Amino acid sequence: MEEKIREFLKEMQKEYGFFNEEEIENTPKRIVKFWDEWARNREYEFTVFDNEENYDQMVILKVPNFYSMCSHHLLPFFGSVAVGYIPKGKICGISKLARLVRKYASRPQIQENMTQQILNGLKEKLDTDDVMVVIKARHLCMEIRGVKTENPLMVTSAISGVFRNLEPRQEFMKLIEKE
Repeated sequence: MEEKIREFLKEMQKEYGFFNEEEIENTPKRIVKFWDEWARNREYEFTVFDNEENYDQMVILKVPNFYSMCSHHLLPFFGSVAVGYIPKGKICGISKLARLVRKYASRPQIQENMTQQILNGLKEKLDTDDVMVVIKARHLCMEIRGVKTENPLMVTSAISGVFRNLEPRQEFMKLIEKE
């Protein structure tokens, strides 16, 4: 992979006059290391516990920072994620929700897919249909190319179960807007 990246950089050098040989000598190795570190950081153990107290209200985690990559341009998008669910028979440790977000963020994709993947992953792990996910993200592919819009914020949501009803959806949105 390093050699192909080196060839690509040399072509960019010819086409645009960007780099000198010294500047990019170790760049292919760094790029491979980045992708290896970022994309392989996805596996984890999702521990669940019995919901012994029969807690039946919303559980919400706001993950203030995530980083992902647009699959169309291989440029970053980043922002915040709010994940919520209403437990049935199972609950999970709060760090598992953050790890679930990181798992799905650590791959090139579009934001809409990431939103749905997090929802589906949580439904599967906790065996509940009552899940809602909201992602707010800035996309560098819009900021530094194309329309070159400053600070665009794309918001996506995925809802299932009871969150399809207006009242619980509004409660979720109100709770995630609070600091």
